[in-house]
Amino acid sequence: MDDVLDLARRLIAAPSVTPACGPVFDALEAMLVPLGFAVHRFTRGDGPEGSDEAPVENLFAVRTGPAGSRHFAFAGHLDVVPPGEGWASDPFDPQVRGELLHGRGAVDMKGAIAAMVAAVADVPAEAGTISFIITGDEEGPALHGTRALIDFMRANGHQPDLCLVGEPTSVHRLGDMVKIGRRGSVNIFITAEGTQGHVAYPHLADNPLPRLVAILAELDALQLDTGTAWFQPSNLEITDINVGNRAHNVIPAAGSARISIRFNDLHTGHSLSERVMAIAEKHGGKARPVISGEPFITEPGAFSALVATAVEAETGIAPELSTTGGTSDARFLRAVCPVIEFGLCNATMHKRDEAVAIPDLAVLARIYARIAAAALALTDE
Repeated sequence: MDDVLDLARRLIAAPSVTPACGPVFDALEAMLVPLGFAVHRFTRGDGPEGSDEAPVENLFAVRTGPAGSRHFAFAGHLDVVPPGEGWASDPFDPQVRGELLHGRGAVDMKGAIAAMVAAVADVPAEAGTISFIITGDEEGPALHGTRALIDFMRANGHQPDLCLVGEPTSVHRLGDMVKIGRRGSVNIFITAEGTQGHVAYPHLADNPLPRLVAILAELDALQLDTGTAWFQPSNLEITDINVGNRAHNVIPAAGSARISIRFNDLHTGHSLSERVMAIAEKHGGKARPVISGEPFITEPGAFSALVATAVEAETGIAPELSTTGGTSDARFLRAVCPVIEFGLCNATMHKRDEAVAIPDLAVLARIYARIAAAALALTDE
């Protein structure tokens, strides 16, 4: 098995703040080609830097097994969130301090991708087809990343039987949690409009803020559900209120707010959007929804069992099967094939001085090798 620490350091050393392009993909391609993978790279999006349409690089790599063999896919992302200030060392200069490897992306999720590469070096080509579905746009708008890769795969006849996403799912110890599903997500932008005027002459104005407050009060009082067998209760959160009125004696012309709903499989993004729009209209406002993803679950079965077996074999831990947490690109990949997420401990992801335990990298690589080998040998799913 290749030195997974060295692989992780090479990926971290290539800055790749979302949307990622160029050097970090060069680094991954250089790792995969010697292992027999055909690497396909393409860019999607043509807008200016910082926009939702900014260019995004994607990589699909495949090592084709014998005719009729199964196809197992690893999926993930090479882009990272901005590092921010105050790091003990350059966030893109990977540093080993004690048993920790520090650097932006060490956990989320260049460390996991390094473990995937190390793992496939230990799986013989004759075992079956293995692919890598890697985007540079998971931490950003996710418009030109995994969805574009799915388009590429369909156009070129690449159909995985199973897919593992390397998101950092572990909580307290490597192996304690596997994600078999995720809640859906919708952000809704609410506006209430009126007529600006002097506060001393309210009859000459129309204050929109009482309408906005009434909308938010009704939304905040909603209990969407009490959860299901596999999902926690859906929750609606008010995430922004904006008026922009700097004058104490002016009735504003408009006010706006934003809510975010994370929802389980009792709902759809459309049904919740319709409900919120109706409440907004009842109070004289408007609502504009943006659906980020629908809930999904990969029902416990042969796939989750082989993942759990691999985890327990290397860590001694029987992982919890969970649907908690935020969204991931698994929400897109689930339309292709059954998908499960498993990866490193998530305690430092998106934080200053992000770090991964070096022993965990080696253990994760062995787990991934076991999962890939078992998935390729699976006969009944």
